[in-house]
Order: sequence, then C-alpha cells, then structure tokens
Amino acid sequence: MLTAFQSQLIADTGISTGDEGKGRVILEIINELREATGRDDAVAAVMKVNGGSNSGHTVAGLKLNLLPGGVADEKVPYLPIGAGVVADPRKFLWESAYAELHGHVAITRLAIDERCLASDLCHRLLDLAWEDYRVNIQKGKARGSTGRGITPAYLDEVGQFQIYYSDFLGSKSDFAEKMQGRITRALHVIKHVCQVAPERWPNFFKTLTAAEARANAEVIDAGKVDAIDFGFEQFAGDAPFTLNLEKLIEAYWTAGQVLAPQIVDVRELVLREQDKGNYIIGEFGQAYWLDKRHGFAPNVTASHTFTPEFFQSAGIPAQPIHNVGCCKAYDTKVGTHVFISEIDLDHPLSTLLRKIEFGATTGRQRMVGWYDAVEKGDALRYGGYQDLVLNKLDALSHSGDWQGELQICTAYENENGVTLHHVPRNNKLHKTLKPVYKTVPGWSEDISGMRHFADLPEAAKVYVAWLLKALINVANHGDQNKDKIPNLRYIGVGPEPSQIIKDVPPVEELLELAV
Repeated sequence: MLTAFQSQLIADTGISTGDEGKGRVILEIINELREATGRDDAVAAVMKVNGGSNSGHTVAGLKLNLLPGGVADEKVPYLPIGAGVVADPRKFLWESAYAELHGHVAITRLAIDERCLASDLCHRLLDLAWEDYRVNIQKGKARGSTGRGITPAYLDEVGQFQIYYSDFLGSKSDFAEKMQGRITRALHVIKHVCQVAPERWPNFFKTLTAAEARANAEVIDAGKVDAIDFGFEQFAGDAPFTLNLEKLIEAYWTAGQVLAPQIVDVRELVLREQDKGNYIIGEFGQAYWLDKRHGFAPNVTASHTFTPEFFQSAGIPAQPIHNVGCCKAYDTKVGTHVFISEIDLDHPLSTLLRKIEFGATTGRQRMVGWYDAVEKGDALRYGGYQDLVLNKLDALSHSGDWQGELQICTAYENENGVTLHHVPRNNKLHKTLKPVYKTVPGWSEDISGMRHFADLPEAAKVYVAWLLKALINVANHGDQNKDKIPNLRYIGVGPEPSQIIKDVPPVEELLELAV
C-alpha cells in the first residue's frame, strides 16, 4: 500500500541476513516520490551508509558494491558516501567505469565525506590472513569472508590508525607516512600473529586477482580499465611478507587524487538539502541480523547495519526517519550461519531456489530456507520499520519437481520442547533450536507477469497473509492490537524494475485471510 512517507529521510534496510533485494527498492522510492510531489528533483541524494565493497546489490541491472543505487537515476544529483563507510579508492574508479559503461555518470556525482575511511590492499591481505588463521591455526571452519578487507579496515578506525579521505586533500608525504605505518603493522600481524605459512603468502595475491578479475570482467573486456589494474601480484615484494611500498602508495595516492574534487562535508550537504525540502535516501548494506552489535555473532559484519547508523554516518542530529525493511518471501544465508529454517538440500524447492541464489558480485552460493518470521518479527520489535518490502514471491511458484506446500517458521522449539517466539541472544542455545512451522498451500500459476494484488492466486495471498501475521505476532509478543504493524509497500514478483506489485491492501485486511 502506497502510504505517504513520514520523513524527508528514508532508510532502505534489510531485515534478514542480507541479499533481500534492497537495491531494487531505491528506484521505486525515487519514482514514487516524484509522482507524489510532482517534482523530478524531489530526491536530492542516495547515500551509502555503511560497509564497503562487501555489500553487493543490483539496481536496474547494475551490479554494485560501493556506488549507491541512485547512480542508475541521472536526475539524482548527489551520491554521498557517509563517514560510516570504509572505501577503497581504486574500487571507486573501477565501479565508476562500470557504471559509465552502462551510460551512467558516476564520479562527478560522488560526494565522499571527509571522514570516510580509506581502505586498501593491506586490509584485504589481513582479511585473508585472519581466515587462514581460523582454519590453519585454530583448526576451525572458514567464516566465509568476502576478502574485501572490511573488518580490518574498521579495526584501524577503533585502533586509532585512521586514514581518512580528507588525507587525499593534504600532502603526499603525510599520506605516504601514514601508509607506511599501516603497511608495517599489517605485515607484522600477518606474519607473527596470524602465523601465515610463507608458502601460502603468494596465494593471497592470486585470490584477490581472481576475485576482482571476475567481478570486473565486463570493464576489462570493454577496455575501460586495463587488466593489469586488477593484478595484485604487482604489489607483492621480493620475499614473503613484503610489499612494494613505493608502487602501492603511488597507486592509492593517484586514485585518491582523481577523487579529491568529490571529497566534501556530507553533514552540510544533507542538512542543506533537507532545508530545501528535498528527500535523502540512505542505502544500507547487509541487514539487521548482520549488525556488529545486535547480529548473529560471530557471523556479523564490522559495521552498524540498521537505521540509527544513518545519523552517525551522515553526521546529523537524530530525528524522525522513515524506515523501509526489505526481505524475501523465503530465506537465504551465506557463510557459516546457524540456519534454523534451512530446507533440506534434496528438497525440490531447495534445488530450484539454489539455481538463482548467488551473491551479486562475489558469486557465492547461498543456502536457502523457509521464511523465518521470528527473525523478521524481532527486527520489527527492536529495529523498527514502517514499511515492509517482500521480494521474490514469484520464485515460490510450482515448477518442475517442486509441487508442494509452503512452510513459514512461526516459532522455535528448544531441546525440552519449550516454544520460543523470539531469537535468543545466547548463541549456544540458538544452535540447538528447531523450527515450528505453519504449513500453507502452494500455487502453480506463474505470477511474474502480475501487477495487481487482486490478480494473485488465492494461495499466494494466503501465504503473504500468514507471513505477516506470524512476524507481527512475534513483534508484539502475541498482542495483535499493539502498534507494531508495518505497511506492506511492495511485493516483488521478478528481478526487473517493472515486476512489482504496489496496490497491496492494508495489512489489517490481509490479516483476515490468515484463518
């Protein structure tokens, strides 16, 4: 249901563990605001709030990491990068070349905050080194890190070894001094703390080269960026645990100088546009359950991934904000997450969904599961969202061997048979829980061409209704009369921007179907 947005500030967030289709929501909100205001310039900025190049999202066919999704709409003048972001300057240039290959102006619309943290090769090497440590020294499982250096970059922030984008506005010698210190620390940690074996050191560079060559194949093939730029071996030293300092520092300084005209005070930009009556959309990476403080530790990211971080990253006072919470009609996870509602691998729906569930830029296979309303309900209770977006409902239609009923995880059960309607914060307990399911009929119709809620099969309507009822029950601790009832704004029925249903009835009406 298209209700009015309650603030000029709008947060686009995930309420699962990422990969919810947040990217497609950006353009929908922009277009909706234009129609509501009658102004093409209603949205002044789409700001990246948190994370770095670990957050892959797809917008209008563009597979992005660092650039906000607003890059796909030329009428959005500003693409701010908040102070809560860790960003590799070389990655900005690569991704901008990719966007421009698709006809979108990127670099000149960037507005990178002076306090945005500069990340570099050191952080990526540390990322791989800590994964190596977990596996080869601790004899544990690989965490499934993206190898993008996000956690090590944030460690430099809390460790007070920051290199800000404002450093690109200073002298090269000062920047080089800071970089030399960072490189020395990183190499010491890799060799003496992570205890990486010398014979594994060259593989780190090969891993990074392969990952970036794959992610940037399109710009390489088009001749927009030379393939040598993605060859990380060029920065390796002559011996294990050494780097070519001069070459590495020069590469990052040069990239920073290209971006220097775009380094600004984002605080003033946001406040100025607010004063003009314009809208600012905050685009979040990851999701509520990956938040470094409130997520499923240790399988979390290194940043804050939910609405309050908007104000810290933009550097403005806390104030009313309209939060849009995104999820899929089923669940997915990557890495080593506890996955209570995971579907058995030999189940026909699992086979069907895993064919379409890969990371937007990493290519990692996602695990798939039934919709976990407990997680979404807790995200509503403790995180809060005015709007809900439900994506990929079309993927659940019967196809091939998949002809069965659908399940919704409405609660958990512990080893003693006690039912829990919340996500426990005790990780040991969390790992022992079993799902409690509500079973509802499936449907055979292809709904990808449907644009009106009324046209959906009755079974699809009932599924959506039970999904909402279950998460609202969790959020309100069983009291359906409480006010934690989100509006269901959009239902995605396919990957294309046009494949969306907007005329969803009020939630109160939908709940009447869940009987």
